[in-house]
Amino acid sequence: MEKAYMNNFTYQYPVRQHFGKGCAESAIKEEMVHAGSRVLLAYGGGSLKRTGLYDKIAGWLHECGKTVTDFGGIMPNPTYAKVQEGARIVREEGIDFILAVGGGSVIDCCKIVAAQARLEEDIWEMQYTRHLFPTEFVPSGAVVTVSGTGAEQNNRAVITNTDMKLKQPLVGSYHSFAILDSDLTRTVPMKQVISGAFDTLSHCMETYMGKPLSDNISDEINEAVMRNVIRNLRALVADPDNDFARGELMWDSALAENSLLKLGKQTDFQCHMIEHAVGAYTDCNHGQGLAVIHPAVYRHLIPEGTEKLAKMAERVWGIREKDPSVAALKCIAALEDFILEVGLPAHWSEMGITDESVMRAAADTCLLTPGCCRRFTRDEIFSILKECM
Repeated sequence: MEKAYMNNFTYQYPVRQHFGKGCAESAIKEEMVHAGSRVLLAYGGGSLKRTGLYDKIAGWLHECGKTVTDFGGIMPNPTYAKVQEGARIVREEGIDFILAVGGGSVIDCCKIVAAQARLEEDIWEMQYTRHLFPTEFVPSGAVVTVSGTGAEQNNRAVITNTDMKLKQPLVGSYHSFAILDSDLTRTVPMKQVISGAFDTLSHCMETYMGKPLSDNISDEINEAVMRNVIRNLRALVADPDNDFARGELMWDSALAENSLLKLGKQTDFQCHMIEHAVGAYTDCNHGQGLAVIHPAVYRHLIPEGTEKLAKMAERVWGIREKDPSVAALKCIAALEDFILEVGLPAHWSEMGITDESVMRAAADTCLLTPGCCRRFTRDEIFSILKECM
């Protein structure tokens, strides 16, 4: 049998990390020394102001001599219209630095705002029609309050184009720094914390199932991160005041998306693309949607994904089973049990999604990936989505 090697790669990592409980104030002040004087403070809904975090951050920015312009109301699945609104504010107000405070939606939105504000053409048209990518950006940084997406670690964003009924990736800017203060995760409900942690696990699994499927160092690091997510999510569900677990989950999220686990791999992320397609029609919670989809996707990857799922069974879930086919099924069962254990949904109906025509539309518009073990057809994606109802 031909030997499988890790794919060739070149690795350069640009995002500076500030990690630690209570590090936000010192890190923001340290970074703002190097930032422009007119700052766009971007955030989502009301939690930032309800918890007092908005006043703290605005105060720190003012102490650093910055003029602050608000860009609030960024929705959980940021729309393309919201991106354009942000880009307009940046241009009109002469903004020279963007500070994104929130979870993946806020951070993703700002990555594209930073690019669109420096472009004369429409960035969606530029990337999906002309297949070109931006090269100039408004400088930006990220303060993470909801970990899990790892959005602060990369330059890709997921944006919903409501006119086209598409929720798809766009390439934008890297944030120059990311602030990972686990205390800030207390400003959001536990439901969001749990959903975000599952998103981290999903990132790990989608990378792990990518090619090559043979043993390699990237996958062995991945196995450790997956075990850590599972252990610490259980610990946090049992005790929401567990600061250690919050910090571990935040760093797990970063590791899952800072490219380290993906080195030498052709990653798949078809499960993410399926969830994005459903999200374009339903505006559903991302982590919850992934929890619904993953087990069904893996059942459809048998037999091609059997050996890799069997390895995940042993090395991540601690399942001892000699027969790979049995081990693979036990791996999927363990994942399903974990989803229920931490209070995530197992079916679309639990999320109020019951319209089969939505599943057909999502399957027909889903962005197809090359496939980790094999490529799904649109009809098979429809079957997967129906199984999840």
